[in-house]
Amino acid sequence: MKAARYAIALAVSLLGAQVQAAEHVVVQKGRAFSVKQLNVKQGDSIKFVNEDPFAHNVFSLSETKSFDLGAHGQGTSKSVVMDKAGTVEVECAVHPDMKMVVDVKK
Repeated sequence: MKAARYAIALAVSLLGAQVQAAEHVVVQKGRAFSVKQLNVKQGDSIKFVNEDPFAHNVFSLSETKSFDLGAHGQGTSKSVVMDKAGTVEVECAVHPDMKMVVDVKK
């Protein structure tokens, strides 16, 4: 009986190890995000990489995911995990024309 429980526990842990969240990279360059629309799965992260010679401040006030990554300069990056399904509108506080939409699926 113990061997059967151990085998089940091992199988469940191996299945869980195979399901990994993805990291999506969005570059900030030319006062724009590299994509206007991004489709991700719940649990995935988005890494915002600043390739401009000035700071960006990525944020969202969306009900699905509200966040403020703070200012980050050239050559740096900030990440956020999309932990809830829905639509997330992302902007830059420094450059109001920088906008993108993230569609988070279960």
